[in-house]
Amino acid sequence: MGDTEPGSSTAAQSARPDPKRASDMSLSPNDTSHGSEKTASKPSWFARAFSVFSPQMPAVTPVIGTPEPSVPVERPGMMNLRSMRVDDVAVPKAEITAVPADIEKDDLVKVFRESGNTRLPVYNGTLDTPIGLIHLKDFALHHGFNAKGEPFNLEKMLRPLIFAPPSMPIGVLLTKMQTDRMHMALVIDEYGGVDGLVTLEDLVEQVIGEIEDEHDIEEDVFWTLVEDGIYIAQARTPLDDFEDEIGLRLTPDDADEEIETLGGLVFLLTGRVPVRGEVIPHPSGAEFEIIDADPRRIKRIRVRLPNAARAPKTLMGALSSAIETASA
Repeated sequence: MGDTEPGSSTAAQSARPDPKRASDMSLSPNDTSHGSEKTASKPSWFARAFSVFSPQMPAVTPVIGTPEPSVPVERPGMMNLRSMRVDDVAVPKAEITAVPADIEKDDLVKVFRESGNTRLPVYNGTLDTPIGLIHLKDFALHHGFNAKGEPFNLEKMLRPLIFAPPSMPIGVLLTKMQTDRMHMALVIDEYGGVDGLVTLEDLVEQVIGEIEDEHDIEEDVFWTLVEDGIYIAQARTPLDDFEDEIGLRLTPDDADEEIETLGGLVFLLTGRVPVRGEVIPHPSGAEFEIIDADPRRIKRIRVRLPNAARAPKTLMGALSSAIETASA
């Protein structure tokens, strides 16, 4: 007995059921409740590989925190770089503020001050023969308060200009202007004449929206009286308020729909979005000149009432009119 106790003890220990093994061995082929739970918690390599190619992938909840590949979202304005042309955003030739090459120094100062521009195209004879541009900074360095009293010579201060055809996509011109570090370009028609002017700001606004500066109309001011009978108004100007201001009814009596803004009235008269520089007559005798617009909407309008005097609005307008009359 004494000799067999150690052996029996060893046998008893070996015969003692292992709880872990017993739980595994107690599973019968037909009992899959525990087995399925174990398989679901840790699928086999084949199951994981098969799930990758399974058509039921959308039903699988993605792991939180794992970035999924996404398609870059393009800003709506970025599409304008490809779809819009230079002539869609260019300032018309009639509205370009430029100076002749033989202008006097005091007259040049006056044009800079009245226009509010820091860059002005310079031409010989007519605007169709541009020779460069004058920058206010260059003029101030040569003839400012601390400058030497050297003779005034405009041609020595000229910078080169970029020329672009009307059909060029604005994205191409924007890239060229950034590469050449230029802020202004002249639009040239098929005959070599000047058709308009584009600034870097005009192009950037088509991507990011309106850029306000000190020369723009304040947001809370709908219109500004610039001369007797001539207003600069925003397209979103309430039509009723503007009619009260000018004392003239502009809303057509036979309008099929209610018109709330001045821009809506212009759209009704044309049946489309007019282009910049276009003049739309009103049955009352008033005229609406589009100052700023893009292919989607009207922005600013010059309203000329029937009794408004037709005089040049700026010094540069008078100079341009005199030059064109002399060359005609």
